Parts: sequence; C-alpha cells; structure tokens
Amino acid sequence: MIKAALYHCFDCRKRQVKPCVPQMAALPIGRLEPFNPPFSHTGLDFFGPVMVVLHRRNHKRYVCLFTCLTTRAIHLEVAHSLDTDSFLMCFRRFVNRRGCPKFCYSDNGTNFRAGEKEMRECLERWNEEHILNHMSQRGVVWKFNPPSSPHFGGVWERMVQSAKKAMKIVLGKVNLNEEVLVTAITEVEALLNARPLTHVPVDPLEPEVLTPNHLLLGRASANLAPVLVTDQDLCLRRRWKVAQVLVDQFWRRWVKEYVPQLIERRKWMTERRNLRADDVVLVVEDRLPRGVWPLGRIVRPLPGPDGVVRAALIKTSTGEYVRPVAKLCLLEFVEKP
Repeated sequence: MIKAALYHCFDCRKRQVKPCVPQMAALPIGRLEPFNPPFSHTGLDFFGPVMVVLHRRNHKRYVCLFTCLTTRAIHLEVAHSLDTDSFLMCFRRFVNRRGCPKFCYSDNGTNFRAGEKEMRECLERWNEEHILNHMSQRGVVWKFNPPSSPHFGGVWERMVQSAKKAMKIVLGKVNLNEEVLVTAITEVEALLNARPLTHVPVDPLEPEVLTPNHLLLGRASANLAPVLVTDQDLCLRRRWKVAQVLVDQFWRRWVKEYVPQLIERRKWMTERRNLRADDVVLVVEDRLPRGVWPLGRIVRPLPGPDGVVRAALIKTSTGEYVRPVAKLCLLEFVEKP
C-alpha cells in the first residue's frame, strides 16, 4: 500500500523518477558500408581552445575533427575561430585533401547549422549558373543530432577525448606558435590513425593488427614500408593491381575482425514503452538541480527508422524544443487508444 501511494503521488514521482532510456538502435548504414572511399560518412566536432603566441599576444585556436564512421580514421584541421566562415574554410580544406563526403553528421551547434545553410545556398547558386562540373553539383546530406544529446555522437566524441590526450602528450607545456601547432596537429592525426582497431596479436607470426592507416595508406604507419608482396604480384602486367589487392585484403579483414565487435550491444538492451503525444515528462537539465527541472508535455514523438522513439518535441513553460528521450522522465502517460 505504501509503494502504491508513493507511485500515485505526483510530488514523490518527481523526486524519484528516472529517465526512460530507449533500447539501443542498430548500427547506422554508414558504419557498415565497406568498399566505399574513406570519409564517405563523416562525423565532425570542434574542441579547444588552444592558445598560440602571435606577436607577443595570446590568441585562441580551435581544432575541427573529422572522423570516418566506417574506417574510424580521423582528419584534423586548425580553425582560427568558431564562426561560420572559419568552419567552411576547414571543411573546404578537408574536402580538398580527403574527398567530398556523402553524409555528414554533427551536433546541433550554431556554426554547423549556419555552415550547412550557407553551403546549401551556395549549391543552389551554382545550379542556377549552370556549372557543368558534376562534382560541384553533388550535394552533401547533413544530419544533425537532437540538442543536448552528446551520446548520439559517441563516435566522434570519443575521438575528441583521444585527440585531447594525444595533444597533451605531444605538446606538453610548450609555448606554441602557428607553425608548431599545425605540425603538432598532424603528429596527433598520424598517432590516432595508427591506433589498433582489432585485437593486438601476441604471436609475431599472426597477421598485423588492423589500423585506420591500413585503409588510408595501405600500411600501418606513414613511416613504415608497405606490406611485402610476391614477385608474381609485382610483374609488369599485374603491377596496376597491387594497390587494389592490398585494399581488398584489408577490407576483408575489416569485415571479419572489426565489424563483429561493433554489432555486440553492451547496454540499453531493455525494450521500453515509447513516449506518446500528451505524455507528461520531467526534462533533465544537467546544470540544474532536480528540484527545478521543468515539466513538459510531449507534442510529437520523433521515432527512428526502427519505430523506437529516441527524441521528441516537447512543450514547456518556456516554449517548444526537441530533446532526446534519454533526458526525459515519464511522470504521467496517456492510455493507448
């Protein structure tokens, strides 16, 4: 009877209710598409600032991190600020070196939103001018995560943490200038692209551990020689096949050794009730104590491709906005009609 009374008490539920985390979704197609060029599916984020000395004054610099969702390779670019123009220049440098991606995923930052809008407007102007260059008319599909949901971008958030640790090791407490920072960024990029993706073998006779550099460069590191091939493979009539044979070999290993590790689910395995319209929820605010978390009502659930609701449009006393279900605590629900 006491438990029933506490369950039906609205104030008690506000003090004890927990977020209703939905079941983990299947891996997106961008994580499992082999034989695509690296960085076809790209996640990106900013981190920093990093202080540099310029004309005896300290200036802030930021690092834009691009990560390939398939090969887990990264590409780092130095940005002078967090505004839209600086981001667009970083993106153009990335495209010129790594190729134009098909899909881009990012957080809901204002610089990314403005950049996507400006690039779309530029693409429309290009089409109006009838530019015949096919690559210029191929748009990039940009997908944003819901606001206040860093776990939606766990792939690149984890790489941001690794990049910060590597920068501390490489830079230490050195006073930086622009040239030193750019060089250090490339060192960090090479270090992270040489990290192992699969189990590190103990037996020296086992195949070499798979790294992102194998899929970018054809070898484990830029400073190491590529894998040796036989004389038969290096004959004049087959020499053009060597690079493709190496890439196909590593892709087969990627499918057999790396992909099975991604499929395993380690948390969020319980199937829960989907939030529905008119459900009353408590919105989790990380920077505020529980006693002042706002109450909200579900206006429209936003289900994923598998039908599970992982984000919803809610209405509070301050307006309507989108929040992930992992930060919504269900207080009162409507019965299914």
